[in-house]
Amino acid sequence: MTRRCAVIGNPVGHSLSPRIHRMFGEQTGRTVEYEAILAPLDGFVRTLHAFFEAGGIGVNVTLPFKEAAYDWVTGCDQYAGSAGAVNTIVVSGGEFRGFNTDGVGLVRDLTVNLGCSLTNKRLLILGAGGAVRGVLGPLLGASPDSIVIANRTAARAQSLIDRFEDP
Repeated sequence: MTRRCAVIGNPVGHSLSPRIHRMFGEQTGRTVEYEAILAPLDGFVRTLHAFFEAGGIGVNVTLPFKEAAYDWVTGCDQYAGSAGAVNTIVVSGGEFRGFNTDGVGLVRDLTVNLGCSLTNKRLLILGAGGAVRGVLGPLLGASPDSIVIANRTAARAQSLIDRFEDP
């Protein structure tokens, strides 16, 4: 059975995802059809509908559509919820479930693949864009001593702090 998947973004031609997923399919003996789809800036939702109506089972979402994907899905995981951004959508039982795997992947890479504990460490994040929104929840869950967010505009960094600060 062929699994049809894609990465959707604008721009998207630079994405290595099709190559990575093709190699994954070869290594695991799975038939994976994975393509890069350039969605018009004003046509992300139309592109999603067309992809899933044509039998697609899942997409990765990249810039600038992660927030629009969050608004579109019928439900999401805790990380997508806290970030307000979705980078993975799967269809299951007629529902479109959204996930944000950015932070989970980063924390796993740092802790498992590199053997670096984040517990009680001081972390520095440069920038305050959408990618940082996706990684802050899992980084905070790794119990660092502190996280400093440095950004060109203090207001944007403060917005992230406010979003993720304990109530």
